[in-house]
Amino acid sequence: MNETPPLEGHDLFTENRPLMEALARERAAWAAERCSAFGRLLTGEPLEWGRLANEHPPRVGDDGEVEFHPAWHELMRLSLAHGLHSLSWTDGRGGAHVARAALFMLASQVEAGHGCPVSMTHAAVPALRAAAPGLAAEWEPRLTSGEYGRGALCGMTMTERQGGSDLRANTMRATPAGGRYVLDGEKWFCSAPASDAFFVLAQAPAGLSCFLLPRGEGFRIRRLKDKLGDRSNASAEIELTGAEAALVGEEGRGVRTILEAVVHTRLDCVLGTAAGMRQAVEQATHHAAHRRAFGALLADQPLMRSVLADLCLESEAATVTAMRLARAYDRRGEDAREAAFARIATAVAKYWICKRGPGHAAESLECLGGNGYTEEYGLERLYRQQPLQSIWEGSGNVVCLDVLRALEREPETWEALLDEIRLAGDRELVDVAERAAAEADERRARVAVERLALALQASLLVRHAPPFVGEAFRAARLGPDGGNAYGALPAGIDAAAIVERHRPRIA
Repeated sequence: MNETPPLEGHDLFTENRPLMEALARERAAWAAERCSAFGRLLTGEPLEWGRLANEHPPRVGDDGEVEFHPAWHELMRLSLAHGLHSLSWTDGRGGAHVARAALFMLASQVEAGHGCPVSMTHAAVPALRAAAPGLAAEWEPRLTSGEYGRGALCGMTMTERQGGSDLRANTMRATPAGGRYVLDGEKWFCSAPASDAFFVLAQAPAGLSCFLLPRGEGFRIRRLKDKLGDRSNASAEIELTGAEAALVGEEGRGVRTILEAVVHTRLDCVLGTAAGMRQAVEQATHHAAHRRAFGALLADQPLMRSVLADLCLESEAATVTAMRLARAYDRRGEDAREAAFARIATAVAKYWICKRGPGHAAESLECLGGNGYTEEYGLERLYRQQPLQSIWEGSGNVVCLDVLRALEREPETWEALLDEIRLAGDRELVDVAERAAAEADERRARVAVERLALALQASLLVRHAPPFVGEAFRAARLGPDGGNAYGALPAGIDAAAIVERHRPRIA
């Protein structure tokens, strides 16, 4: 009776052509079978785990510990068993970051909230390696363990109620005590408070410093946050009283120290948003391919087809950018140019892709009409989740100012970004980027970063996507005839081919 069949039982990886192509292109083809097996597994029982984990949020028990629904533990067990927290550090093959990025995107499509502790645990390893080799040797075997409940998870707690993003305003005290430090104070946001250890920023005698705090005596959860989205995941206000911690890096250099973890979690914000866009595109194109209205399938009606194609373009641009970034992380330790590219392009992509996420989710939801507004299809959960990616690890203004700092103080990052854009052989894309960088100031930082992001995305799609995709994105986002609303595509775009490339097939 004109109802869309359930979207389940398919392979999330092989049905996502841009992701599958990027895995091979970015030098991780060896992981294709692993990603495909994971992609098939995720569209079975994990779909129900995701629903249950969000319908039954965590709570604080009488013993002061966080209690989760069993579905949360199943999701965590699955992701850790597949190395989403550790593959980058434990697999010596080239492309390990790329393979891990693809797996993280697949899991995030099914349930995004549990990606928070997975991401922070993944990011803790390089931060400890860089700033505290002794602590790394002690903690890394636990942080990279694939046995959920036997290894260790790492959370972060940086912000306080009086400062928010202004970390220098933190008041939590760190008092030296016989080779260790004692932490006292409150934190307004503690991400993943059920973790085994936490990165904490606190004021030591020489200034704001970074510490690794094992969970234990002196750590108290005051309450869990009641959030718009991310319902499956716990976030808390905490109080530390005489809690012992170890210094990571040097006193007074806490922000610089913790940034090595933040760059990795920022990449995961990009990956998570791209995953959400792919989930939205799957639902919208699948529905339109089966639902009839006014005598024809929705997918065959020109205006709907234009909207769907535009959503697909946004999703593909996010995916190819995220996977190109992942390759830079594979090489940043041995290639200065790739390190410089990762430094600025992560911030550019974090701002723009995450900023596009909420609107993309809203438009995709609308493609399903009233059905999209119900909880049956998962888009309402996605709609509540996507704004968080823009807030996590630096909201829009913070990240744009970070791009300005890179442009002003680290000219090698600008040259690396421009070199990447130049690879398309398109002078107009280079001009867009050069004008954006030349005109960048604090007042118009968002405009500059948006243009840099679009030039980068267009360059990647022109080089790597089919011509009907690359040319369409370039015309729609940077041409004179594109519109601001999804579906306002210039004439001459092969919308049907774009939608067909992205539509999932089910048995």
